[in-house]
Amino acid sequence: MPAATGIVGEFLALKEETDADVLAMQVGDFYEFFGDDAELVADELDLKTSEKSSQGGSYPMAGVPVADLTPYLKGLVERGYRVAVADQHDGADGPERAITRVVTPGTLLETTDADARYLAAIVDDGDAYGLAFADVTTGQFVVTSTDDVDAALSECYRFDPAEIIPGPGVRDDDALDRLRDHTDARLTLHDDEAFAPGRATHVAREHFGRETFESVGATDAAVRAAGAVLAYVDATDAGVLASMTRVRTLADDDRVTLDATTQRNLELTETMQGGSEGSLLATVDHTVTSAGRRLLAAWLQRPRRDVDALRDRQAAVDALATAALARDGLREHLADAYDLERLASKATSGSADPRDLARARDTLALVPVVHDRIVDDPTLADSPLATVLDADTRERAADLHDELDAALVDDPPQTTTQGGIFARGYDDAIDDARDRHEAAQEYFDTLEATVKQETGLTHVTVDRNKTDGWYVQVGKSEADRMPERFREVKTLKNSRRFVTDELEERERDLVQLEDRRSDLERDRFETLREEVAEHAALLQDVGRAFARVDAFASFAEHAVANDWTRPELTHEDVLDVDAGRHPVVEQTTEFVPNDLHLDDDRRFAVVTGPNMSGKSTYMRQTALVVLLAQVGSFVPADGATVGVVDGVFTRVGALDELAQGRSTFMVEMTELANILHTATEESLVILDEVGRGTATYDGISIAWAATEYLHNEVRAKTLFATHYHELTTLADHLERVVNVHVAADERDGDVTFLRTVREGPTDRSYGVHVADLAGVPSPVVDRSREVLDRLREDEAIEARGSDGGTGGGTQQVVFDLESGSLRASDDGAGSASADGGATTADATGGDDVVEARDDDVAGERTAGEGDDALSEREREVLAELADVDVAATAPVELLSRVQAWQERLDDGE
Repeated sequence: MPAATGIVGEFLALKEETDADVLAMQVGDFYEFFGDDAELVADELDLKTSEKSSQGGSYPMAGVPVADLTPYLKGLVERGYRVAVADQHDGADGPERAITRVVTPGTLLETTDADARYLAAIVDDGDAYGLAFADVTTGQFVVTSTDDVDAALSECYRFDPAEIIPGPGVRDDDALDRLRDHTDARLTLHDDEAFAPGRATHVAREHFGRETFESVGATDAAVRAAGAVLAYVDATDAGVLASMTRVRTLADDDRVTLDATTQRNLELTETMQGGSEGSLLATVDHTVTSAGRRLLAAWLQRPRRDVDALRDRQAAVDALATAALARDGLREHLADAYDLERLASKATSGSADPRDLARARDTLALVPVVHDRIVDDPTLADSPLATVLDADTRERAADLHDELDAALVDDPPQTTTQGGIFARGYDDAIDDARDRHEAAQEYFDTLEATVKQETGLTHVTVDRNKTDGWYVQVGKSEADRMPERFREVKTLKNSRRFVTDELEERERDLVQLEDRRSDLERDRFETLREEVAEHAALLQDVGRAFARVDAFASFAEHAVANDWTRPELTHEDVLDVDAGRHPVVEQTTEFVPNDLHLDDDRRFAVVTGPNMSGKSTYMRQTALVVLLAQVGSFVPADGATVGVVDGVFTRVGALDELAQGRSTFMVEMTELANILHTATEESLVILDEVGRGTATYDGISIAWAATEYLHNEVRAKTLFATHYHELTTLADHLERVVNVHVAADERDGDVTFLRTVREGPTDRSYGVHVADLAGVPSPVVDRSREVLDRLREDEAIEARGSDGGTGGGTQQVVFDLESGSLRASDDGAGSASADGGATTADATGGDDVVEARDDDVAGERTAGEGDDALSEREREVLAELADVDVAATAPVELLSRVQAWQERLDDGE
């Protein structure tokens, strides 16, 4: 096909200039798409296509009106596309077009979503991973760094950026795949030069100030990431760099570690299924502003350790919970507030329209109202809320409000071309142009009445359009009676249109006056918008102050409605919860509260109980109580004392990742490894089953060893739910391990889950009962009960074939724990553990026994060098050991005997 020329050729040439996925090119009053771009836009946004011919070829074409580009642009970008926009302007030889901006998922300003929309950069400088997160819609800019790639990925999960630009050091296939696993962000490979140490550092320091990064403690890697983000925003011509007035770091000493697994398991902002309904955020969110919701989400995802700062938040929530009327009044006023953080970005980018500035004016008018509401209530006035809007902010807000109030009419038009933006008395030149324009317009406003009076005709109208300009339209039945000075310009089906020399002359004058007024208003509006942009930091300050009040009020609203209590925060090593509840589950069911107590002497709780009894809920509610306390919220309990933690780690179930070559058990072990490597003595660890994805012997061994390691080495406060009842014996051997269980009541074969947590271990899992509840066919459930009864009685099981036998007669089998399979029984007898898991004659793995290791209690055991060196006491122990029928002894009893023998041997030393 010959090369296209004309409009299509110009489009294709411009498309070659950009690496964007789609080009929108302005052609008059429309933005047009051609070729593959037209087909893509048509498929994604349900647009109709037509054909455009060029040089003998035919190209698909689609278009949208200039005024309607924003929603289509938003739709494309939110689907992950980068869209270049080519605007039209008047040139010496006619219309000219050039690409003016590239809109990407991370630089989209035109959004109505309440959530933050981050652009992220990640850099690996060999010493650390540097990250920068910028929300171009609000001007928020955050940098951080970490030595660990998993921690860097967790930050990406936490911020959930719309777009990530990975640096040269993190562009290999494995790194990009891991980024895709942790976020839904578009990954954009930007110019390597933007990440170069010298250039990136220079860009960042020039923008924020040469000493800024040192003062906030940012690392070199973090500064490089910041520079890359700034360079990318500048390259897309988003025009929002001026709104990025501050940079902050995530201080390591104040952060609570929440890895991506924990954030997902606790369903902080979205559920396991990916929706927001049912998440913690959706449950506690009663905010009335977009900025308030964003802040609430940020708090939940970034708990703090600064007890003083958290107590200030608690005090604000407490005051609002107490002052119900004042709280309602504040929420009513805040509901009228516009999103000033986003408006600041629109002003600096030059995209704010007259109505945006009017919304800024109206929102700034709320500053004294909100402040007065706070200081006029004694409870609120005596709380940290009184300092949310300081005197300097209030004064500057009043000045900007007065300027906008004097400039704008009450309800300005959305565009600058319509006129009528400015109030009278604000600008003399505009007032003069308006007066002259209105005087000229009066002729046309009265022309209809004048013609009717002069001619006596009744079917007369006066109007204008782009084709004919101003005209007098008369019905055909009366048109012949028009005076000669009226010259006909068009004949329609039922009417005829006329003009006069005077009308045409007055029209020319009116158009000139309209253009004059429009130019004056447009120029003056751009000046006013620039003045507002210079106050971007002030708008952000007010917006964030309103967001804080809104978030505090949201916490208070939820606390009052759900009978939550203010927790006591302390640096002491304690977690004491009285009648705690799960904040989400209690919304949909009649909840049974439970207590929890962990301290320095009671750090590790083994949680047992029936399936479906509430073990997972109990442990997750514990984590959520701690998290809520460390964001400054009240908590779902009758009382709580929370010793602040430095991290919350969870291992709760696992989803298969077979596509990545990772089985459920591999995921489980990877998560366990992360906890064992990362958790500290000041952490909270939640383990919901460990070792269940492999053979029973392997699983018990891993769970046993992990318990010892967490108890002895890590020493974190830990809740460990397990169905390995053998682990409950560790409470007898490890000094800081305790047993708790979720109770069940069984009467006449019926089981009732009481949902109550009690001290001590449970003895059964009630798995067969749960299978019955789940609808497993009755023959399977009945046979399960029969097999379970024989296992409990240490009897062998008859394996039944399809004909009632095995094809060669009845076969007696036992369940081999080590292999995880049935094997033929040598003597027709086996043994069973307390929870129905049968053991075999070699269940202890030969003549070895397991010794519970407590690094704080147990000493080294030294054996004799031979039989001749044995004492009488040692010979007695060996004789008793020889008499033990290992196959007939349950593991719990066997461990008890081993403990007794060890104590006797120790006493004889």
